[in-house]
Amino acid sequence: MTEGTDSRLGRLSPSCPPPSRPHRSPDVIPQEPALSPWLTLLLSVTCALAVANVYFAQPLLDAMAYSLAVDAGLIGVVVTATQAGYALGLLLIVPLGDRVNRKRLVLGQTAISAIALAAVGAAPSWLALLGALIVVGLMAVVVQVLVAYAAVLAAPSQRGQIVGTVTSGIVLGILMARFASGLVADLAGWRAVYFVSSGLMLTLCAVLWQGLPDSPSPRGSGTYLNLIGSVFKLVISEPVLRIRGVLALLIFAAFSVLWTAMVLPLSAPPLSLSHTVIGLFGLAGVAGALAARRAGRWADQGLGQRVTGVALGVLTFSWLPISFAQTSLLAFVCGVILLDFAVQAVHVTSQNLIFAARPDAQSRVVGAYMCFYSIGSASGAVAATQAYARWGWSAVSLLGACISAAALIVWFVTRTSSALSHRNSVI
Repeated sequence: MTEGTDSRLGRLSPSCPPPSRPHRSPDVIPQEPALSPWLTLLLSVTCALAVANVYFAQPLLDAMAYSLAVDAGLIGVVVTATQAGYALGLLLIVPLGDRVNRKRLVLGQTAISAIALAAVGAAPSWLALLGALIVVGLMAVVVQVLVAYAAVLAAPSQRGQIVGTVTSGIVLGILMARFASGLVADLAGWRAVYFVSSGLMLTLCAVLWQGLPDSPSPRGSGTYLNLIGSVFKLVISEPVLRIRGVLALLIFAAFSVLWTAMVLPLSAPPLSLSHTVIGLFGLAGVAGALAARRAGRWADQGLGQRVTGVALGVLTFSWLPISFAQTSLLAFVCGVILLDFAVQAVHVTSQNLIFAARPDAQSRVVGAYMCFYSIGSASGAVAATQAYARWGWSAVSLLGACISAAALIVWFVTRTSSALSHRNSVI
C-alpha cells in the first residue's frame, strides 16, 4: 500500500487512526521498483561482463602456452585455476548475500575483479598467472549474488522467467567472451584481453554505484562460520538441491569438455583457424540464451522434469555432430547449438526448482548448487586437454558423450524423488 493510498483511506474514514505501515520496514524491498526494466537490464549486463572473465582464457590457451612456455597438456590448468577460485567464492562469498548489504558486496567484488584482471594481464610467470586467475574466479561469483538477488525480488509466479532473463545475460556474456577475447588477442595479444576487461569492470563499478538499489542488510544471527556451515546443512537436508547439484556437475563438465578443448583442433593444421574465427563459434551458442528464457517460463508452468529429461537427451546426442569438428565445421556448429541449448535449459530449470524449495535462503542454495557446477567445469577442463593430448578429438567427443549420458541416467533414476520434493517437478 502506497502513501497515496494511505491518504485516500484517511479521507474516506476520518475517524479511523492512520493505518500502521509495517511494509515500510527497512527489511522489505518494494517489488515493482526493484524489478524495473532498467534494473533487470543492469543485472543482466553486470552478469554478462562478470562471467566473461571466467571464459576469456578458453580461446587463448594455445597463445598462453606459447607465451609462458607451458606444455599443451597442462594449459587446461588455466581454466581449472579460474574455476577453483570460483568454487571458493561460491562457498565463502555468495552465502553472504543472505546476511550483508548486497550493494556493498557487489561493488566490492567488482572493484577487486578489476585489480585481479590487470594482474593477469601483467603476469610475468606461469605461477603468477594462476594466482591472479584464482582471484578472478573468486570475484566472478558476483554473478550468483545477483541471480539470488533477482530471485528474492521476483514474485513466485515469475521467478523462473526473471531468473531465465538474468541467466540469458550470463549466456550472452559467455558467448561474447570467447569472440571478444579471440578478436582482441589477434589484434593486440592475449594480455590485452585482460587489461581491457579490467577497464570495463571499473566502469561497471561506477554504474552500479549509481544504479543499484541500496538494499538493507538481510536479518540474520550467528557467526560467519555458522553461515557457511548452513550451506552444507542445506545440501544434506534438501533432496532437490542434491539432485540438481549432481546434474549441474555433469552438464557443466560436458560443457567445459567442449569449450576448453575445441581451440586445440581448430587452431591446429589442417584447419589452422585464427582466434577471432574460433571465437565466432561461440556465437552459435546463442541458442543457449534463448533456451534460458524459454526454460524459465516452462519451469513456472510446472514442466521442470520434462524439460530436464528432453534437454539431457539432446545434450547426449549433440556429441555426434561435434565429433566431426575436424572434417565438417557445419556439423560441428549444429552440435554446439544443441549442446548450449540443452545445458542452459537444464541449468535454468534447476535454479528455479532450488529457489522454490528454499525461498528463505536464496544466496546459500545457489552458492551450494554452483559449487557443483564449478567442480564439474574444472574437472571437464583438465580431462578434456588430457584426452586430446593423448588420443585426439575423437576421445574428447567420447568423453563428453559419456558424461552427458551419465547425467541422463541420474535424471531418470532420481526423477520420482525429485517430483515428490516439489510440485513444480511433477510431469
